[in-house]
Amino acid sequence: MSAKVRLGDYIQEYSVRNKGNENIPVFSVTNTQGFCQDYFGKEVASKDKSTYKIVPRGYFAYNPSRINVGSIDWQRNENRVIVSPLYNVFAVSPQLNQQYLYYYLKSDYALQRIRTVARGSVRDNLKFEMLCEFPIYLPDLSKQKEIVWILDQAKRIISLRTSQIQLLDNLIKARFVEMFGDPATNPIHWDETTVGKECCYIKDGPHKSLPDIGKENGGHPFISVRNIVNHVIDFTTARYISDEDYKEARKKCCPEKGDMLYSKGGTTGIAKLIDVDIEFANWVHLAVLKFDKEKLNGLFFENMLNCDYCYDQSQKLTKGIANRDLVLSAMAQIKMYRPPKSLQDEFATFVQQVDKSKIVVQKALDKAQLLFDGLMQKYFG
Repeated sequence: MSAKVRLGDYIQEYSVRNKGNENIPVFSVTNTQGFCQDYFGKEVASKDKSTYKIVPRGYFAYNPSRINVGSIDWQRNENRVIVSPLYNVFAVSPQLNQQYLYYYLKSDYALQRIRTVARGSVRDNLKFEMLCEFPIYLPDLSKQKEIVWILDQAKRIISLRTSQIQLLDNLIKARFVEMFGDPATNPIHWDETTVGKECCYIKDGPHKSLPDIGKENGGHPFISVRNIVNHVIDFTTARYISDEDYKEARKKCCPEKGDMLYSKGGTTGIAKLIDVDIEFANWVHLAVLKFDKEKLNGLFFENMLNCDYCYDQSQKLTKGIANRDLVLSAMAQIKMYRPPKSLQDEFATFVQQVDKSKIVVQKALDKAQLLFDGLMQKYFG
């Protein structure tokens, strides 16, 4: 790899305003979607946009207070778009491939440097002159394009595997409706009930955050909503609490294999059947539902709670804006239906078969992600 150069020698700030208030598409830049149509839609359309900054095709833009989470991209959608006056816009030298620079700015190395340099300024802003001082490996243009092609292929594989998992999830949802009908209309007239009627136990965990002493110090897993990821209980980011705190937490709420977890704080209305043998405690933002296994199959119950009908109810019952909370008494009011147990079991068997396919695809996705991360480290670490 060639020696590092100063990024500022290959980028140039561009601060052209939409002074004529032309009707140019308004875009935002997010960390996941990059350049995308502005969130505010009609609200922005009615505003004076003469101070908005123009971003020609091929130019970069970023919000100085959001680049620390990766909200930066180059514009490849239109001949010209406009962004908020808060954004920084810059052009790139012909010697620097835009996609190569994009990958560099998304690398762990660059993001860590961004956070370090921006920390302490107003709202952790990364000013353009700060970005100019970043060092970057700059091989010749043909090598840059080769690296971009390799990374693009790895990203494409990741995208395909992710789409496969989404299709398998959609297959389960379609099978649910095929077997039981739309829960919102209940066309087959199954027995209507509520979460409260089906559960003999609805409790949440401790109403305080407990100190993390670490797994290596003999701590016990203490999970929250963030540990329910892609229909899996993910312990990799769990807190690990002391024996004393763990015993107190389990006295208040005692999750066991076969029970249902249901999110009630922050991101509300997400259900996950406990299907692991690991013992753990749960924070206040997760409720534990215990139900009659002779009447309800856990996999059916999980999919029932996660269907649009029940999820929409949970959102209407959730109170608060900044601190969202679905109180236990409201959770118990969520309406659902209960088909015959034999049909629930048939559906659960189907889910288990699809899940086997998902495990294979997930392993392939993890492998592709590991490859991509390794390549990013190789080229930009």
